[in-house]
Amino acid sequence: MLTSAAVCPHPPLLVPEVAGGAAAELDGLRAACDAAVRRIRPADLLIVVGSGPGDRDFGSDAAGGLRPYGVDLTVGPGEPVLPLSLTIGRWLLGDRPAVFRSVAEDASPDDCLRLGAELADRAPAVALLVMGDASACRSQAAPGYFDARAAGFDAAVAAALGAGDPTVLAGLDPALAAELRAAGRAPWQVLAGAAGDASFDAELLAAEAPYGVGYLVGSWARRAL
Repeated sequence: MLTSAAVCPHPPLLVPEVAGGAAAELDGLRAACDAAVRRIRPADLLIVVGSGPGDRDFGSDAAGGLRPYGVDLTVGPGEPVLPLSLTIGRWLLGDRPAVFRSVAEDASPDDCLRLGAELADRAPAVALLVMGDASACRSQAAPGYFDARAAGFDAAVAAALGAGDPTVLAGLDPALAAELRAAGRAPWQVLAGAAGDASFDAELLAAEAPYGVGYLVGSWARRAL
């Protein structure tokens, strides 16, 4: 059963060593992510979910690396194997124990919903840290250039995260998300599948697009019956 969830973006610039002299530009976003992670309730199992090249379970000792982003930094023990989304999730958690699950960026909504339900059934109390950026088309300087649809797409996801509404997340169009380069689409739909019909107290902690990429941070906590 899903008891709580945090939703965070995964830009490598969240890590101050990667951002260097620009680290202060994301101080507010970094603080919001820290707050969301602190709100994750104690659970039997904490699972970090993020997009990657395929569907794969990683154990609690899996590491990620940031060398491709200019810093020879490994997060976790062993050889780096985690995709970027899970690497940043591991960094946000610090020493908090968790397991890691990547979901294919092009996974269908139905597959994502099924995966979420399966993850929620892995233990009596399951918490999720869901990693995913919103659109990358919010300005002409964005990685995906400017797309007039991006702001509306991000606003709809932000509203759903703030309302604890899995229905909107479940209904996201994967084709539109791909065109807008929204890496969080599949992980958000995993969250929707894990939430099912339950009710959650939710709060949107950040909704920013400092580099033309939407960064959303949210916190969900299951309501007591």
